[in-house]
Amino acid sequence: MSEEKTYLELSEAEGSSHKFYEVTIKETEVTIRYGRIGDKGQTKTATFATPEKALADATKKINEKLRKGYERAVMGVRQKRAVTRRQIVSNRSTANQAPVLWKFASGAPAFGIFIDRQHCWVGNQEGRIFVLDRDGKVQNQFRLPEGVKCIVADDVWLYAGCDDGKVYDLTGKVPRVAYEIAPDVDIYWLDIKDGILGVSDSQGQVTAISHEDESQWTRKSDGTAGWMVRCDEIGIYHGHTQGVVMYDWEDGRQIWKQPTNGAVLFGWQEESVVYAGTSNSEVRAFTKKGEVGTVYRCDAPVYSCAAAEDGKYVFAGDNYSSVYCFNQQGDRLWKLGTGCGSAFSMQFAGDRLYIVTTDGSLACIDASEAAIAAAQTGTVPEVVNIKAPKQEAALPSPTLETTSNAGQGVIVECFREGSHLRVRVVSPGYNPNWRVQFPKDIRTEGDRYLVDEVRESVRGGFYRAYGDIKRLV
Repeated sequence: MSEEKTYLELSEAEGSSHKFYEVTIKETEVTIRYGRIGDKGQTKTATFATPEKALADATKKINEKLRKGYERAVMGVRQKRAVTRRQIVSNRSTANQAPVLWKFASGAPAFGIFIDRQHCWVGNQEGRIFVLDRDGKVQNQFRLPEGVKCIVADDVWLYAGCDDGKVYDLTGKVPRVAYEIAPDVDIYWLDIKDGILGVSDSQGQVTAISHEDESQWTRKSDGTAGWMVRCDEIGIYHGHTQGVVMYDWEDGRQIWKQPTNGAVLFGWQEESVVYAGTSNSEVRAFTKKGEVGTVYRCDAPVYSCAAAEDGKYVFAGDNYSSVYCFNQQGDRLWKLGTGCGSAFSMQFAGDRLYIVTTDGSLACIDASEAAIAAAQTGTVPEVVNIKAPKQEAALPSPTLETTSNAGQGVIVECFREGSHLRVRVVSPGYNPNWRVQFPKDIRTEGDRYLVDEVRESVRGGFYRAYGDIKRLV
């Protein structure tokens, strides 16, 4: 059986794209393989009535990619991006067991966590993302091409940073690529505020990326290993081996800098305070004006931290599988063992401390006064153990559903502006001169799309697509 193969790559020297697209024709079958350069990628196969129809479909797909800037290439010439995973030797805690209510086994060590009023999100190093209710029951799941770095919220949007260098929007039925990080950047952490992405990396750099996925500025700190980046309305807070620095959102101007005792290994923020967990067994607090605040002392290096609203309580997780709670003044209230490894990340919500750990667990700890007091005497509830389901997960895909019904939703269109493909709203009642933050890998010049919602950014000047997207035909 004859076979015809076309291999394309998009890898911009000054941009962020670093991906391939391969089309194989075998008689009436067309197989598409796509993904990040250097990876196996994902594969989809379609069968057509005749070889002529198969060829026509393949030619259409190739031409679409060529219009988007892809070029014919030789597989293997460009190399895969660097990826650093945090290595933790998780020691056994000698403290009493924490009152764990339920424990979900995600299947691999997990960094990503986000808790809202109804759901718990966990993302692990195999790229699996699970959505659970507050009782630990799985509601949904996604699958990314590589490991999940973090899960972050930006108003109603939820994003997952991935080891493939992409940031995926999780607000629709399938993950959509919202940002792509330059292939020479070894990403450590990400955060997003009002559509502006902050990225910290292995070299101690921090980069701000606009809603159009274009770099605004990059600053190099006097340290390396930037495991902390947190963003708010006025700046980016960057933690690395030498301390914490605040930069202005607009131009990257340094606002303040404070040293820490030991390298910063994690960061958290509340409205007026940022917290830095350090290798020197401390969580250090700084006001957002740069003033030195409380020091919270632990017994081992701190790999995660979190706080209750306004810092009423501060929590920490060390590399000995222990979690701590402090009051606002820095007094240690308790220390307990997780029973499921060291906490890579954590979040506190509604008298519950949620942690994701080195053994891949998402654990829900009852942090109420009564439960903690009982645990300190050795009385804990029986843990409900929950296993990951085997059903299919939603995968990222450049393929869109089509519709001819424009009655529900907002219509946007893709157009070319110089070398860039942009998106604008064409439905009435919107500013036609504003651009729309819209997934880059599904843009085709001249096409129109139907989106669930389009919302104005908090700062104004552009719109943001929210929810499911369909191509109008």
